[in-house]
Order: sequence, then structure tokens, then C-alpha cells
Amino acid sequence: MNGAELLVSALKNERVQQIFGVPGEENLELVEALRHSSIKLVVTRHEQAAAFMAATHGRLTGKPGVCLATLGPGALNLTTGAAYALLGAMPMIIITGQKGIRSRTQARFQIVDMVSTMTPLTKMARQIVGPATIPTTVSEAFRVAQQERPGPVYLELPEDVAAERVAVVPPMMPPHPINRPVAAKEALDRAAELIVKAERPLVMLGAAASRPRLAEELSDFVRRLQIPFFNTQMGKGAVSGVSGLYMGTAALSERDYVHRAVARADLLISIGHDTVEKPPFLMGPKGPTVLHVGYLPATVDEVFLTHAEVVGDVGPNLKLLAERLEGRLPNAGALLGLREGILTRIADRAKESRYPLTPQRIVHDVRQVMPEDGIVCLDNGMYKIWFARNYRTRVANTLLLDNALATMGAGLPSAIMAAMLYPERRVLAICGDGGFMMNSQELETAIRLVHHLVVIILQDDAYGMIRWKQAVNGYSDFGMTFGNPDFVAYAKAYGIEGRRIEGPNDLVPTLEAAFAAGGIHLISTPVDYSENIRVLVDELSSQNGI
Repeated sequence: MNGAELLVSALKNERVQQIFGVPGEENLELVEALRHSSIKLVVTRHEQAAAFMAATHGRLTGKPGVCLATLGPGALNLTTGAAYALLGAMPMIIITGQKGIRSRTQARFQIVDMVSTMTPLTKMARQIVGPATIPTTVSEAFRVAQQERPGPVYLELPEDVAAERVAVVPPMMPPHPINRPVAAKEALDRAAELIVKAERPLVMLGAAASRPRLAEELSDFVRRLQIPFFNTQMGKGAVSGVSGLYMGTAALSERDYVHRAVARADLLISIGHDTVEKPPFLMGPKGPTVLHVGYLPATVDEVFLTHAEVVGDVGPNLKLLAERLEGRLPNAGALLGLREGILTRIADRAKESRYPLTPQRIVHDVRQVMPEDGIVCLDNGMYKIWFARNYRTRVANTLLLDNALATMGAGLPSAIMAAMLYPERRVLAICGDGGFMMNSQELETAIRLVHHLVVIILQDDAYGMIRWKQAVNGYSDFGMTFGNPDFVAYAKAYGIEGRRIEGPNDLVPTLEAAFAAGGIHLISTPVDYSENIRVLVDELSSQNGI
């Protein structure tokens, strides 16, 4: 076997089934080894999309997705995806080629020090220096990628190492079990005491609460204790949004309706909060006591600090806490009286019949069409706030959004990955016109790989989120607008069905028809953010703490 074949064997040993990427000259040995293996090579149209797809695989399954690229320019195109996975805690393995380390007949052509480049963007970055080290290196890479906090690992395979043959094939390493300890008894007892003494407790579900393995244990904890909860953007769906204990989503950092409950709470039980997210609330000197429950100790900063911690495997720790507390919390539902008012205000104007459509109406109509297990994948833009606030999730990981790196361009690739993993479900990508055009070429990838996918483009001919911030800061409207192609004609150029929404009541029937027909569909709808910018700026700013 040569080095490339050893690498493929090590990936198979880790149960890898597919690799996403754009091949290049320096990884042709690896491509050839893949050709003779059971691992599927999924070719994308840009390396960035390959990284987004691999990261989404990790997010949805808990198992690292794998992506590859060539050296230099190809490898550099993976850096945004690496940061996306690092900040979003998505396990992923990145593999790139490189010029030979013993001989370089092309001098410095296309050579970039990618190990140094990837070091701050990954949990581990290594160059493979010889075939004999491949089994242990790959085993370590998968272990590191999956351990809390999950994230990307980078491996560089020089072309001479890939081609080098070994006389004695080194043994494969068994997949590394990921063991997570539970918290000490003293920490659990201290946490239980805080919760028992609380007069107005409130649970906050953060990004780490959305790990695929946690849904059942989280729901059981909330059900047994009957404490109301809200979630951060990336914690959305960790527990069903139709629960009678759901208080809303912190889509903004302050002065939204859900912050009324946060302001009244005397104890905040923060489960899985990760400070890479835009803050769900801002702690002040008179804020609630905060109990952190997480896989790792809390990261303390100027807007978030903790007073007690339960650190370790979150699911078992929550079970141990519930056993200590069930039936002992007479004040568990003290804040539930605020729930109806919060949710009513959030749903205000959701059925407004205007054209162009308002974001609230779009969220409402999408919820009407998507079943409980349907997956909505958001790109990044102004609409993300409205989906985070207004879209009620019923099943974990059915609203995929990024509130960590918050990069544009990930919506379509993440939806393709979701459709590949769950071909029996409805999958909907929702992109602004700015974000869609950053990776629109992946429509061809979708056509080639998935049978059913619907893409909505929200068209305002501007970078709407930054335009909103520009208005909030009192600046003139400048530098945020652009032109767009005819998206219906754009869809037809790819050989898929394209539709444009022409009236306020067209979205639901158009979406239903697209899902019923099957295949890939592109739907463009104009969106009017102007009134909603005024609503958020004027209404929320006038609440004075609500």
C-alpha cells in the first residue's frame, strides 16, 4: 500500500462513507485510492461549499464530515469552512494536498504554509510526514474532532508521502471511544440547592444543547422540573417549541419581549451556552444568579459570568439533577404568567397581507408548509432574526442557523447535506440574495446529488442586515445595494423549475406544489424589510426594559 491507500483505509476504519471536495494535482494519489474504495467522492463546485457540507454532516450526526482540496488556493478556500466548524462546534476532518517534502521540482509554486494557516482555525493541524504514522494520526484526528468542544481537524498529505509505498502495512487503530465524565457529587448538590431556593427560575438552552445525542435527556429534564425555558439562536429546537414551558428565543441581545422573563428571573439555569454566540442577553450588576451546566467550564466575559457550574456529560448530569429535584420545586412555574404575552407579541402581524412580503409573514407561511421533522437551513441575513424569533421548532435540529461565525454562503450547501442525510424529509434552504449568490453554483451539486430540495431566495437587492445596522446607527443609506439576475431564468439555466412570488398569498401554494412535484426548485420572493426595521428600532427601543 502507498500513503494515500493507507489514508483511505484509515478513513474507512473510522466509518467514513463520503468525502466532499474539489480534487487537484497534488492529491491525485488520494483520488485514485478513493476510486478503488467504498468511500464516495462528492465533487462540489467550490471548496468552501465542500467544507460547509462536511461541517453540517458533523452538526447533524455528531460524526466528523470529511472534505478535501488541493494545496495553496484550494486549501485556502477551506478556511472559512474551518472557522465555521470551529466556532459552531461541528466535528470535521479537513484533508489537503501539498508539494513533496523531500523534493520539489516546481520550486515554491502554489506553496502556502497551510499548517500554520489552519492552526488558529482548527483544534489540531498536522502534516503527515510518513505513511507509517497515518493510522495513529487519523485516529487522533477523529478523537480530537469529536471530543468536547467538537470542531475541525486539519491534515496535510504531501504528494510524495501519498505515493510512498510501505513494505509492512501498519495496523489500523480501533475507533476511539468518546467518554465524558459526570460532575462531582458536590457540584450537583450545590446546583440542586440553588434551584430549590430559587423563587423565579428560568432555563436557557444554548448551542451545546443542540448536540444530536441530547434531545431526549433535555426534554425529560424540562418535563420533570416544569421550569420554563427559552433558547439562544443555536439552541433553538433542543426542546420542542410547542411545549407549554417555551418562553421564546433570544434572537436579539436585549430589549426583546423574551428579555422580560430574563429580567424577572432570579436564577438562570444555562444549559450548553457557548459564548461564541452573539449574546442572548447582557448581564448587568443586578442580573440573575447563573448556574452553568455544560460539557466544559463556562467562558466568562463582560456580558456573561457564572456563579456555579455543573461540568461534564450534560445528559447524565441533567438526569442526576432531575432525580434530586423532581417534585421539590413549588416555584418552578413562577414566570409562566409572562408566557402568553411574550408569545403573542412575537407573533404579532404574522399574517399581514402585504406585498412584497414581510419577514414575519414568510416565517408564518414556511411554518405552515414544513412538517414537524422538516429541516429549514438558513443562510445569514436580516431574515435570520425573524426565523429565530418566530419559527416554532418541534423536533431538534430542524432549524439550522449559524449564530457563531455567521457567515454568508452556507445556507445552500448545508441544505444539500441535510437532503443527502434525510432524503425522506422536506428540506428547505432560505437565503438572502446576497448569500445565495456567494455559492449559487452549488445548484449543480444539488441537481447531481439530491432528489428533493426547495430553495427560497429573499430578494431585497441589498445586504439587508448591514443596511439595518446602518439605519440603527443613524447613518445614511449608502453602499449596501446591488443588482440581481432574473432568478427564474437562472434556475432554468440549470434545468430546474424557477418561480417568482407575485402576491401576498402565493408562497404557501407555491411551496406545497414544489415539494409535491419533487426535484430541485428555486423560488424567488421580494421581501420588504423597511417597515420591520422601523418596528424593531422604534418599538424595541421604546420599551425601557419592557
